Amino acid sequence: MFRNLGRFALLAVCLFALVIAMGSCGGDDDDDDTTNPPIEPPLPPVGPPPAGMVLIPAGQFQMGSNDAAALDVRPVHTVHLDAFYMDKYEVTNAQFKAFVDANPEWGKENIEDRFVDDNYLDHWSGTDYPAGTADHPVEWVSWYAAMAYAEWAGKRLPTEAEWEYAARGGLAGKKFPWGANWPTPDDANYGAHVDDTTPVGRYAANGYGLYDMAGNVSEWCIDAYDGRFYEFSANSRNPIAGGEVENFTTIPTDSWRVYRGGGWKSWAQGLRVAIRQTSSPTYAYVTKGFRCARAVTP
Repeated sequence: MFRNLGRFALLAVCLFALVIAMGSCGGDDDDDDTTNPPIEPPLPPVGPPPAGMVLIPAGQFQMGSNDAAALDVRPVHTVHLDAFYMDKYEVTNAQFKAFVDANPEWGKENIEDRFVDDNYLDHWSGTDYPAGTADHPVEWVSWYAAMAYAEWAGKRLPTEAEWEYAARGGLAGKKFPWGANWPTPDDANYGAHVDDTTPVGRYAANGYGLYDMAGNVSEWCIDAYDGRFYEFSANSRNPIAGGEVENFTTIPTDSWRVYRGGGWKSWAQGLRVAIRQTSSPTYAYVTKGFRCARAVTP
């Protein structure tokens, strides 16, 4: 009799252990959803931002606009972004000169024709920018030259999604970096009110501490231009039209690139954070400049 009780006890213990094991292996369907695994949270930044840059936090936002006349800013769609760093200011003449001095092949007189049009650094005299404009944003810069500078500086150009997310400064559903109100000459350098560039940082920063995200010079992004990209990038993470750029010198000149933000000649409409503009990567123009971004890495 006792022998049989022992056998029953042993069997009960084994069954109990089996139940526990099944529970720990995800037997509950609610805890074993392998069809929609959660997105792993991005690693937090380690240490302070690099000099001259600010941290743009990871998050999601509504990209685009449904009330703009341009069809290529529709539809509004959700985009998820990892944290990244962004230059606080647009790249200045003094900074670009340091790059040209270190890389003479990107100077006005030496650059390869395939990387620029005839207007490259049009306002410079040789390797010298106009007197008194050291802290003004560089302009007349092609996409190729902006990419070369970013690579030399250990950075990159921002993606179009990063640029718009950063320009919004944490505000949701607003037209401009400062909010819903249309600009005045106190908000940004636009509409030829000044009739030239102004020193970076003259106007108020947005919510992320970035200056001149509207006006002064428009800013190159890394993306290829795709007028229908928004139709296919909803709920994507770190989207980039045209894909990653492994070697910018191999990008063909007919792969038009995006620029954002409007410049000192732009009308108020061109300063909206959702507005997209595009041109050949060789195109250098009086209001065409850039700022850089950088991934957050531990």
